[in-house]
Amino acid sequence: MSEINKLKILNDPIYGFISITNPLIYDLIQHPYFQRLRRISQMGMSYLVYPGAHHTRFHHALGCMHIMHKTIQVLKFKGVDISAEEENALCIAILLHDIGHGPFSHAMEHSIVENVNHEAISMLFMDSLNETFTGKLTLAIQIFKGNYHRKFMLQLISSQLDMDRMDYLKRDSFYSGVAEGNINSERLIQMFNVQDDLLVIEEKGIYSVEKFLVARRLMYWQAYLHKTSVAAELVLTKILKRAKDLTHQGKEINASEPLQFFLQHKIELGDFDANVLKTFSYLDDFDIISAIKAWQFHDDFVLSELSKMIINRDLPKIRMQSDKVAKDEVVVLQKTIMEKYGITEKEAEYFVFRGKIKNQAYNKTDEPIHILMKDRTVEDVAEASDQLNLKALSKPVTKYYLCFPKVLLEKAAI
Repeated sequence: MSEINKLKILNDPIYGFISITNPLIYDLIQHPYFQRLRRISQMGMSYLVYPGAHHTRFHHALGCMHIMHKTIQVLKFKGVDISAEEENALCIAILLHDIGHGPFSHAMEHSIVENVNHEAISMLFMDSLNETFTGKLTLAIQIFKGNYHRKFMLQLISSQLDMDRMDYLKRDSFYSGVAEGNINSERLIQMFNVQDDLLVIEEKGIYSVEKFLVARRLMYWQAYLHKTSVAAELVLTKILKRAKDLTHQGKEINASEPLQFFLQHKIELGDFDANVLKTFSYLDDFDIISAIKAWQFHDDFVLSELSKMIINRDLPKIRMQSDKVAKDEVVVLQKTIMEKYGITEKEAEYFVFRGKIKNQAYNKTDEPIHILMKDRTVEDVAEASDQLNLKALSKPVTKYYLCFPKVLLEKAAI
């Protein structure tokens, strides 16, 4: 009786052929928890702006694993001692780093569950998988948590120049068509090294790092924080909030069983037992879209109108500005909506609201990107660079927004 061949080659549009050279990694990819990532969009609602942005977390995770493997080979070539066990653990850790994402990735974070980020849920999934695979993920989990004694290994997984960011910039740029986000990942990988247990970039790679940081800033403004993407994601969170409110009022809300569970229960991190985690694993983009398609015909005016905005891409107007939006302006617009639709003040808050977004390409207060100079000293990239704009990129830029239905544009110039 022949066994399944677990040494596979996958074709990826970004990197070409990706090899799965380890049976354990194959088994992890085949597990339902990981296969679920095929049904979680990488860029949330950005496909409403960029029609090609339909790629998934599954693509991204495999890409991260691929470039992790390539980076390890570069480091080993340069004399960094990495054992076969450590190499396997690094590839597993980066493969599973996003396994805790909920529907539409960041768009619905903290919406399905209360105040729980995807990293915490990823950790729960990894612990569960470690039990299933009889402790074979223990080292990967230690590295992922930052409990392993070799600090540079955590930096490969989570830092300001890690495998995660390198893949999502290149991948999201490709699928969205935002060319400004493209980076030279091959060059960056070849420039990696380790000095005094720190992940560093050799000095000759500094211009590639500068390009990486500029690309990251541009991708945030042009893609992730594009005003239409922001408006769509805000409406999505409002839809779920309304569905939860109606459910708690005893109203009938049709949804799949997993979504129904999270509408009915307030789930926080401490509530995640094995059954809740399994229920969460059944939840993906399809549950949300299917529900919204049904909810556009619901008797509740708010839920119906918000759902139609997503289904028909008739999104609210969003105005961005550098100063805070005055509360008085919000109140006036809410009153106008109350009069037009005959709804309450609380219901009007679903249609007219304000907030802010922030973009910071490089954070100097976090652990910096280390540049290994020719004299073997290590400097922060912002200090080592001769580009003045790199220092500017380390300053956070905040924009304030006001969201309101386009019908208000008919009343007055806003």
